[in-house]
Amino acid sequence: MNSPIIQLLVLAGIAVFLILRLRGVLGTREGFEKPAVTREETVSRRKPEFDVIEGGPDLDITDHVAQDSAAATALAAMKRVDPSFHVGEFLGGARGAYEMILMAFENSELDSIVPFISQDVYDAFAGVVDEREAKGLTVTANFIGISDMTLAHAEFDEITKEGEVTVRFKSEMTSVVRNAEGEIVEGSEKEIKRLKDTWTFARRMDGDDPNWKLVATGE
Repeated sequence: MNSPIIQLLVLAGIAVFLILRLRGVLGTREGFEKPAVTREETVSRRKPEFDVIEGGPDLDITDHVAQDSAAATALAAMKRVDPSFHVGEFLGGARGAYEMILMAFENSELDSIVPFISQDVYDAFAGVVDEREAKGLTVTANFIGISDMTLAHAEFDEITKEGEVTVRFKSEMTSVVRNAEGEIVEGSEKEIKRLKDTWTFARRMDGDDPNWKLVATGE
């Protein structure tokens, strides 16, 4: 066999040897090899790592009341009956309701808040408004804002499915009371009144009406 043929066979053998070695080191793209994963797929596959562990604390509750408190138990029961109930959203609504109801009372405009207060609260407010009118008094009030609010207590009735949430408010406003002649008999346009109110809101958690009603007031 001449020299060129021998050289060709040797080179061919070396090539085959190198191919086999490369396959052994790098592997092949056949069988059950894991495919390439895009960044979007990586994020999607990692999502379960951030899911809330069943049985763990509900931060929507524990951000506002102690985890093992009676209020926390009541709020959790409300959520089981109405999964759309969110404590943080409720408190945001309570903040707006406080200003709306308070100013309607100060301005003697109770008709505008009838859907948001119970009959007992309406009767109490109306008694004060009627007394003002009988004395010829008018009120000019300006709401400044809520300086602090906390969820004080919560209860849930398993039979009636009614939930009650009590909220403490600290707020500021100016209020001037004038008599029939327009003379100031109480308050000042420049004097800031600091109020402390404790209000209780109630709602049937399995009902169709999503509105909470003010059912009790106090200091």
